[in-house]
Amino acid sequence: MSNSDSFEMYNLSKKSVPQQEDGDHSTTYEDHSIPLWALTSSCCFALLSVVLVFFPRLLLFISETPTTESRPTLTPLETFLATHFGIWLTALAISLLLTVPSSSPLHTPDTSTHPLLITTTMTSLLAAFVSYNTSSVGALASLYCIVSGIIGLWGLWAIVFEGSSHVSKKTGADKHTSSFIFGNKASASKRKKQWKKENSSQ
Repeated sequence: MSNSDSFEMYNLSKKSVPQQEDGDHSTTYEDHSIPLWALTSSCCFALLSVVLVFFPRLLLFISETPTTESRPTLTPLETFLATHFGIWLTALAISLLLTVPSSSPLHTPDTSTHPLLITTTMTSLLAAFVSYNTSSVGALASLYCIVSGIIGLWGLWAIVFEGSSHVSKKTGADKHTSSFIFGNKASASKRKKQWKKENSSQ
């Protein structure tokens, strides 16, 4: 067969490779809709929480209708619910600001901590303290104090003792252990001294 009669076969799939590579260098833009939504939502929740905690009587003025009788004050149950609802709205507003996805190119280390652990823990402890000092709603305050206290104390334990940051990357020892008084050989300080001794001998 002559060269003029021959046909050259081209791999068409290879032609699409430069186009895909060129697409990777296209200009990217940042979408600020999510941070703006989070900021707006947190401001609205913060405003509602201020009204519920510090100005609960405003609820009576807003909820009045021509057919209902006006009341000068809220009932103890309504005050209790408004106060704690406002506390949790504050926690929700803070959580929205703290969990906004960052567009920074810097690498953030992987952690096992839940993004809402700190805010939920602190809010639960505050709610437990407030309900413990509330005696106008009977057993409801005690029950709410117990539940919120369990959540808060458990979260506080998780903040202090859980996570990979408390384990030494060099020796693998738990940083909470100590050799004080009893001379624990598995303590972090003992393991670190042993690790330095082994590396210096090498």
